Amino acid sequence: MKRLDHQQQEPAVDSWRFCTAPMMDWSDRFCRQFWRGLTRRARLYTEMVTTGALIHGDRKRLLAFDPAVEHPVALQLGGSDPADLARCARFAEDAGYDEVNLNCGCPSDRVQNGAFGACLMARPGLVAECVRAMREACAIPVTVKHRIGIDDMESYGEFRDFVGTVAGGGCEVFIVHARKAWLKGLSPKENREVPPLNYPWVYRLKAEFPALTIVLNGGLDSLESSREHLATLDGIMLGRAAYQDPWQLARVDSTLFGAPDPAATPEEALLALFPYLERELAAGTPLNHITRHVLGLFSGRPGARRFRRHLSENAHRPGAGADTLRAALDQLVPLAA
Repeated sequence: MKRLDHQQQEPAVDSWRFCTAPMMDWSDRFCRQFWRGLTRRARLYTEMVTTGALIHGDRKRLLAFDPAVEHPVALQLGGSDPADLARCARFAEDAGYDEVNLNCGCPSDRVQNGAFGACLMARPGLVAECVRAMREACAIPVTVKHRIGIDDMESYGEFRDFVGTVAGGGCEVFIVHARKAWLKGLSPKENREVPPLNYPWVYRLKAEFPALTIVLNGGLDSLESSREHLATLDGIMLGRAAYQDPWQLARVDSTLFGAPDPAATPEEALLALFPYLERELAAGTPLNHITRHVLGLFSGRPGARRFRRHLSENAHRPGAGADTLRAALDQLVPLAA
């Protein structure tokens, strides 16, 4: 039954203006906490969590996030059973997430074996059914992240019809990785690089579905070079570029939202992380679970390589603590120099 405890939220177009991508092993809660010190306005996505893991596993751990800091934050789900996805969408809402996103873009063998991810693009009717069930189970926005096609899907029409069918299930926000996925013959890494990008198809999709929110993903290598797409599309999503050079996130709020940036320097952003780091260390979190996400913060700065090396060699050691991170900061050449 449809939940009536509060009204279905209508997505604001600019709320997807800038997003960070869901990335397995990378966009965990420690990474997102760090990123929030760089941008308050970006929409953050979790790693993909499968419905089976949420239903049968450690749900509290899998859904953990910091409500004081992380909003707006979206939970990405992997699955293909409408009833299971509906159940997990309710878990997401009850945990306080702002959005639940269905993965229809991951090409890995493990995901294919579970009959979800990019292979769902061959079954738009099922995806629409999944979206409909999720919307009936929760009041937060239900969104879909997908490719422009898979394998032998060669035409724009197939891509357009997938979106049209899924929109018929109630999805209003589509995050489009503007590459096909080859489910046979290419690794997940190759699927991020080998199939050619096709931004014109995404632009055409927006022109044909102006009422839908269309967010572009794939091949976006910096904030500066990506913002031009916002003249036509509703949002952009950066993944590895943001992870490998996180300092560019510190310009998102002022550049795209006209809001103050949280940190003036990388050092300021990292020092602001220390209270959180010390709380997590006291709770038993190993230092390297947090510091592995900050290794790219000083890219291009004199001493950045020494900073990374110090953390890589020492943060995993038993007993490593805040002093280890302070010692890594000492490896940097001060900006004034």
